[in-house]
Amino acid sequence: MADVPMRDLDELRRDLMHATLPHAAFDGWSWTAIYAAARDLGVDRLEAESAFPDGAAEVIELFSHEADIAMIAEVERHDLTHMRVRDRVALAVRTRLEQNEQHQEALRRALSFLAMPQHTGLGLKLLYGTVDAVWTVAGDASVDYNFYTKRVLLAGVYSSTLLYWLEDRSPEYERTWDFLDRRIDETVRIGGRLGRTLKRFEDVPRTLARLRPRRDLRMRG
Repeated sequence: MADVPMRDLDELRRDLMHATLPHAAFDGWSWTAIYAAARDLGVDRLEAESAFPDGAAEVIELFSHEADIAMIAEVERHDLTHMRVRDRVALAVRTRLEQNEQHQEALRRALSFLAMPQHTGLGLKLLYGTVDAVWTVAGDASVDYNFYTKRVLLAGVYSSTLLYWLEDRSPEYERTWDFLDRRIDETVRIGGRLGRTLKRFEDVPRTLARLRPRRDLRMRG
């Protein structure tokens, strides 16, 4: 590898990640796919291993992170000022999927990889990162229980829409976008009810405090 100049590590990681995607579609997320990508780029195996010490899991994590950033950048190009929040969310989810249409098979393989017991933690981390990115670009500024409620509910919407999209054969994925709209509308209704319920639970300690009998601490004669 003496004749091969060491490139910037971040650049190398991104290049290897992008080059791994088409191979992962056929070889799965594995060292086989990463080594094939390295050959495409003229990168030594040891250099590829240094770029991704944890192998395919690390490549998938970078891919998901880069996809979230790309989604935010694209959504911010739209005039969001007069859009309802639910429409901003729908736009962000749709954008996230459309931007990765050419990588559908690699995404399908990634879901299988992340479903393995040793990778479920990473899968949840990446899912949270994506729904958090969606809510952030949609303008969510909640800091109370709503912050977590919104992300939990959207995780279900995003996951089910992703699976539907991977199997959708309708023109321009029309059925997927209809499915997404229905799921968001359902979630808005559920979220409203859930939010009110959580708010009542939050108020319980204050309610109990008001009902607690007061002790008369004065000395009685």
